[in-house]
Amino acid sequence: MKQAATEKYSRPVTAPLRFDWTQTEIAALFDLPFNDLLFRAQQVHREHFDANEVQVSTLLSIKTGGCPEDCGYCPQSVHHEAAVEAEKLMDVDAVVDAARAARAAGASRFCMGAAWRNPRGKNFERVLEMVERVRAEGLETCMTLGMLDAQQAQQLKQAGLDYYNHNLDTSPEFYGDIISTRTYEDRLDTIHHVREAGMHVCCGGILGMGEARVDRVSLLEQLACQQPHPESVPVNLLVKVEGTPLAEQDDLDPFEFVRTLAVARILMPQSHVRLSAGREQMSDELQALCFLAGANSIFYGEKLLTTPNPEADQDRLLFERLGLRPA
Repeated sequence: MKQAATEKYSRPVTAPLRFDWTQTEIAALFDLPFNDLLFRAQQVHREHFDANEVQVSTLLSIKTGGCPEDCGYCPQSVHHEAAVEAEKLMDVDAVVDAARAARAAGASRFCMGAAWRNPRGKNFERVLEMVERVRAEGLETCMTLGMLDAQQAQQLKQAGLDYYNHNLDTSPEFYGDIISTRTYEDRLDTIHHVREAGMHVCCGGILGMGEARVDRVSLLEQLACQQPHPESVPVNLLVKVEGTPLAEQDDLDPFEFVRTLAVARILMPQSHVRLSAGREQMSDELQALCFLAGANSIFYGEKLLTTPNPEADQDRLLFERLGLRPA
């Protein structure tokens, strides 16, 4: 019996990319014994990536606070009472300086985020200049600016933007419990414009907002049925910020978080699955499990927009302990 079990979980798992995953199939992956799920995810991961390399990105908030959206998790919303003051769009030179520092610290991608519903006018022109100049520094570029129309997506592509981030956040079914000022279709439309413009898509979600497992299954279905899959899939753990509606939300079971990463890896084998917000509250052991589950990208640096992130030196030490290398 032991030999038969070993053979079962040692078989190659090579399979064509799929874009027709069903919720029943995804739920069955979640239901696997934890060790079997991680073993399968690790097999898939090793077929497509060096298992000991982690892509490193740095995220800078180029325009903080004052956002008109009412996302229940976000301290930058004008609808909430979090202690985040609204600021103007950063100066282009300051953004370029930050990009140079990120490159020196080992980042290969520089992500810029602005707390807007959608970019407009002269601010958008400055954003385009930021893209051009950061890319000239030899870094991949990523932006998250809220909703885009088709023309804006084309302009960003022409400026040299490599990735655009626009998360789905959660399942279509649970979405209305978290956000009322922007629809799920609005998000899907922006992702469509980004893809049509020829940019890479960075799209994921947030776990621990009070959703049920069925919502995590539904979110992953939305992501895994995109064709092609998002090149980057950030998986965030809710950072509970005082003054936001989700500040008192119960903690998500850490093993459920790891399960979700592992299922994402199996469903989207060629995507970078990014261990994103929430790492500050994770132990080194939990992060190691996340890497074992197939996470192969992180944000590097002390802050993600307005929430803390492990400091770069701490990340380097963890990489050394685990034998990981920045990709």
